[in-house]
Amino acid sequence: MDTNIIINIAYIISAALFIFGLKLLGSPATARKGNMLSSLGMLIAVVFALFDQGIISYSNIAIGIAIGAIIGATAARMIEMTSMPELVALFNGFGGLASLLVGWSAIDPSANTFTMITIFLSILIGGLTFTGSLIAWGKLSERIAGKAIVFVGQKVVNSLIVLAIIACGMMFVMEPSNANYLYAAVALALLFGIMAVIPIGGADMPVVISLLNSYSGLAACAAGFAIGNNLLIVAGSLVGASGIILTKIMCKAMNRSLSNVLFSGFGSVKATTDVIEGEVKPLTPADAYYILEAASTVAIIPGYGMAVAQAQHALKELQELLEENGADVLYGIHPVAGRMPGHMNVLLAEADVSYDLLLEMDEINPRMETVDVAIVIGANDVVNPAAREMEGSPIYGMPVINVDQARTVFVLKRSMASGFAGIANPLFFKENTRMIFGDAKESITTIIREFE
Repeated sequence: MDTNIIINIAYIISAALFIFGLKLLGSPATARKGNMLSSLGMLIAVVFALFDQGIISYSNIAIGIAIGAIIGATAARMIEMTSMPELVALFNGFGGLASLLVGWSAIDPSANTFTMITIFLSILIGGLTFTGSLIAWGKLSERIAGKAIVFVGQKVVNSLIVLAIIACGMMFVMEPSNANYLYAAVALALLFGIMAVIPIGGADMPVVISLLNSYSGLAACAAGFAIGNNLLIVAGSLVGASGIILTKIMCKAMNRSLSNVLFSGFGSVKATTDVIEGEVKPLTPADAYYILEAASTVAIIPGYGMAVAQAQHALKELQELLEENGADVLYGIHPVAGRMPGHMNVLLAEADVSYDLLLEMDEINPRMETVDVAIVIGANDVVNPAAREMEGSPIYGMPVINVDQARTVFVLKRSMASGFAGIANPLFFKENTRMIFGDAKESITTIIREFE
């Protein structure tokens, strides 16, 4: 059989595996199988793409696969679940960087206009994805401030960068032999990635992660056009489209428009002068036990703090004790809880919490008034009633889980510090709220001992 036919068949198999993998990733129950299928598709794609191009020997391909597999497996095992959002951000960034380099290497002054446009897009989108992801990684890992970084004249600066990119792109396509336009395009793309992400606050980070994931796919798609690789076009399109769909779903959950996220650096930033007043009512875990013992309905709302405390297994144990005591226990999952899409689902699945107990925000909110005790563990912005009550709040209008409507609310926190987004939370001062300070896992474990 002709080699080209074999390679094209391999490409079709890879594309099919990508599509089936994406389908299976849509459910927590089948996500692992979907991940395996997608990985297999990528392996086939990489191997046959290298065969197709015929640029290196088979032995080098095998060595490259072995080195990549060792690095990937080691990183996957060493990275803690709390650091997974940072890892995803870096993956997105390296994907963008790879597309930039592929586009750069494909530059041919004799190429037609369409090819030069795709090369420029590959460099532009890849570059902004790279630096944007690095900024996202810095914010997620708290190496830089998680708050939105804004300054006077930001709109003007960003608009000038966009105009410069357009002008540079036109000159690059018309005069590809002039390397100065290439260098300018790379520099502007890298700068634009930074400027696009710094004005985005911590509460929007999950949306940014999915958006940058989409960008990395679009950059790969453009790179595929640049080098004439059909599978790269297909794979990039799948990643780009799925990332945009996920971003749109998350924007809907946050009552934000996609354009508002895409051009956040071009909009004005609201400032609030509202003052939150009230008295904080602390509660010990031992006293919390007496209230939980009498509860017939308990809702647990996890956030990033649960991941930090690694409290998901203790929560599962508490859930079983509450159920043995006759209570109904549910989990309320906000679409942007944690620092990446699906973060809470992954952690609770690790603790073997049944998927049937996980309710999305729209499902649990109508039940909240009938809940005896709502346990907020490490969540802040996604349960912040300021989103409903304070028009000056940066999250005003964002749908949240209405835990303040439960009869009693337990908030497990280490201190009164505001969340990752730095937004004050009036929930802590509500009449029905009790603050349980300390490490969340230790607090839950103390309550468990009281039950036993």
